[in-house]
Amino acid sequence: MRSSACRVLVHTPYSPAVGELVLRWGVQVDVRPLHADGDGPDDDAVAAYVAKYVTKGASETGAGIDYRVTTWDDIEAASVNEHVRTLMRTCWCLGGQPEFEPLNLRTWVHTLGYRGHILTKSRGYSTTFAALRAERAQHVGGVDVLGTVTDRHWRYVGSGHTPGAALIAAGIADDIAENRAIAREALRASGDAS
Repeated sequence: MRSSACRVLVHTPYSPAVGELVLRWGVQVDVRPLHADGDGPDDDAVAAYVAKYVTKGASETGAGIDYRVTTWDDIEAASVNEHVRTLMRTCWCLGGQPEFEPLNLRTWVHTLGYRGHILTKSRGYSTTFAALRAERAQHVGGVDVLGTVTDRHWRYVGSGHTPGAALIAAGIADDIAENRAIAREALRASGDAS
């Protein structure tokens, strides 16, 4: 595995935006055999290791912001660290390049260009959430579990906010808009001063 990891590389197609890139494994490759008999890391240890790095990666970047970005100014006004802001700017710039248009990067700037789920749902490598739900339903077998409430009859009763919640939501939206305007103005003022 170590020998293969050192030799494997992929050349990306040339792009006027980034040129041709060479993608390869880094120098840190952790290769250990997995054993079910207790000799070496077991399934639980591997799952814990993967979970550690999945959550570490998401928490380090902050995973973007929770609202869509529609302008460059939105990126500049976002309440994120400089690393995340740089990732968002890069997403925005690449999203304006014709060769990256199919990726819809500008639509997904707020999630740093990522529009999927953090975990794989591939039928080829893993399973799907639908398959997991089906297995769980079959396992439970429709038997009521003690202490749970099951309501099998649902009806639509409406959507949207109550009048009181609508006032609160409107106030929050106004506060957000005002904060963004203040941040943009401060950014412009600091640019004029320099």
